[in-house]
Amino acid sequence: MMVIKILILSDTHMPKKAKQLPDILLNKLLSCDLIIHAGDWQGVELYDELKQYAPVEGVYGNTDSDELCSILKKRILLEIEGFKIGVVHGHGKGKTTEKRSIEAFDNENVDAIIFGHSHIPIKKLHNGIILFNPGSPTDKRRQPNYSFGTLEISDEMTFNHIYFDSKE
Repeated sequence: MMVIKILILSDTHMPKKAKQLPDILLNKLLSCDLIIHAGDWQGVELYDELKQYAPVEGVYGNTDSDELCSILKKRILLEIEGFKIGVVHGHGKGKTTEKRSIEAFDNENVDAIIFGHSHIPIKKLHNGIILFNPGSPTDKRRQPNYSFGTLEISDEMTFNHIYFDSKE
């Protein structure tokens, strides 16, 4: 059975928070089939860089450049091997990031929702939908570690976080 390997990023805030992606992440990029970015890239340079590794699907966040906002959408719905995955940054007014992200796909029949914005890694089930926030590989804020996510799709979806201490 074929396994599709997806790398999940959010809140990279480059080049403000880091001049380059951490080594641990760059190594993972070499073996992924798809990259999903849930917003707050900052500039278009990272988008162009990631495309050299694998196809990139992503959305814009609240700190992204006008150029990125013209290339990307606020939310996207991906269908991969029969699984429906919603991607949204999750910024907005009122409610929590998580609630806003769930509401963005209220009228869709999704299996998972990938979001960002809070920089807090999350993996949990909500009404049968997997909610996944990869955290940030470059701006951990009050979190103990930097992080990003992986998703392996075969006959099921397996989401995981990869945590690390240094953004070098």
